[in-house]
Amino acid sequence: MTDLPILFASEKELISAALQLGALDVGHGLSEGEKRLAASSAKQRVSAKRVALLRDSILSGNDPLGEGFSSIRSAETRRSDGATYTPEGIVQSMVQWAANNSSPSRVVDPGVGSGRFLSAAGRAFPNAQLVGIDVDPVATLMARANLCVNGYAKRAKIILGDFRNFTERTAGQTLYIGNPPYVRHHQIDAVWKDWLAQRAAELKLPASKLAGLHVYFFLATALEAEKKDVGAFVTASEWLDVNYGSLVRSLMLGELGGKNITVIEPTAQPFPDAATTAAITTFEIGAEPKTVSFQRVDDLASLGKLGSGRRIRRDRLATEKRWSHLTRVAERPPEGYVELGELCRVHRGTVTGANGVWIAGEHSAGLPDSVLFPTITRAREVFNSGGLLKDPDLLRQAIDLPTDLDELSVSDRKRVESFLKVAKSMGAHSGYVARNRKAWWSIGLREAAPIISTYMARRPPGFALNKAGARHINIAHGLYPRDPMNEKLKRALVSYLQHNISQKSGRTYAGGLTKFEPREMERVIVPSPELLTSGVCL
Repeated sequence: MTDLPILFASEKELISAALQLGALDVGHGLSEGEKRLAASSAKQRVSAKRVALLRDSILSGNDPLGEGFSSIRSAETRRSDGATYTPEGIVQSMVQWAANNSSPSRVVDPGVGSGRFLSAAGRAFPNAQLVGIDVDPVATLMARANLCVNGYAKRAKIILGDFRNFTERTAGQTLYIGNPPYVRHHQIDAVWKDWLAQRAAELKLPASKLAGLHVYFFLATALEAEKKDVGAFVTASEWLDVNYGSLVRSLMLGELGGKNITVIEPTAQPFPDAATTAAITTFEIGAEPKTVSFQRVDDLASLGKLGSGRRIRRDRLATEKRWSHLTRVAERPPEGYVELGELCRVHRGTVTGANGVWIAGEHSAGLPDSVLFPTITRAREVFNSGGLLKDPDLLRQAIDLPTDLDELSVSDRKRVESFLKVAKSMGAHSGYVARNRKAWWSIGLREAAPIISTYMARRPPGFALNKAGARHINIAHGLYPRDPMNEKLKRALVSYLQHNISQKSGRTYAGGLTKFEPREMERVIVPSPELLTSGVCL
């Protein structure tokens, strides 16, 4: 956002700059946590010249404090805290939507960071109170400084605290806007997980304790907002599809009153520190629109007017378990092209429930060859194959025992029963997957697929012709031709898939992982068998 070089050698210097820019003049004084931080930085002074440069940059619409913070504190640390700052293009698009759809007397940013959303909202809503909340005192001091420089000190209130505890009400309409922190569930305290379940139950909605922190912020907003309040949040998009996201999807169809969902591809780098897909969600509390609009954009310049896109009826959304595919407008394949699903069925690999048991090793020595199968157990085995798996000896073996052990010869059964004692000692019989199989010892490998593909990586999927006769577990998918394919056709199909399938066809999660479910892979567009064998499309 700024052409200035990095201006801060440490967070203490950054804090000193924020104080010199007027952080003390915002609201009714600093919180105790902010005071302690300010006191620890008292000896750091930034020159008047540098403060003037910072002030001029802020007045030009930049955020040198936020950028300096992002340079000082590592991306890894900020991700663990959920401190991923939003690019200006997204901020402006969301504030513009709000300006077109509301007249708030108060604007609340539940994870204020350096104050990017509130600064933009201050310009768009000159009479609105500006409330920012954050758990990081460095962030709240930066937000105070930015708001002061922009001239909003008298109508701004910055709270060092947790939005989930925010209960202040006001007369008039409130706009909730911002980038709720993305923190994974294993970093969330059990007390808050109980809070999620209990508060969701008040709305008669189930909540998963696997939910990320942004889900909590959607729920907190739904619980505290008043009818006619509006909101616009940008988050990682995985809630559109994952099971724990069902709470947000239900809120969008209920209390939140969802209006529009815009998905931004990871190629646009919606979050600079994470190669992930973002979703901008807009809502009006208590609204019951007949449809919700969905759109997908490739770059920030294409954001345009939020609220446009494909309109999907609410009753249909209520029956859809995943929503991301609704952002893609189905296009008729070009002449001579078809969906991959017309040529092949795609099946995910076997879930063993305990790879440490069911992938052969020292613990399984002595098992008969009849129960050992060369198997794709690592995605890199496909990626490194050059499109052709041909040597089964390079692969590990999976153990697949028959459901009925009487099928084995007397000598083989003794060897298998000896192994099963070891497997039991490793807990193989007690896991969820094992307990829900017909026989806990039989993992049920599929027949070898003629074509193998990866399905989750930080890159497009890899494909390989399976001349090794390898089975596959759930790190891969198997492509099974619906009609017989000769070798030339199979090789041509693999070659096309290797070079022409992008991450856009899958769904990208926070952290940059792109996943292709079987049905998503079946929707990939490929040349017809005639075009493939002619070679014109390779």
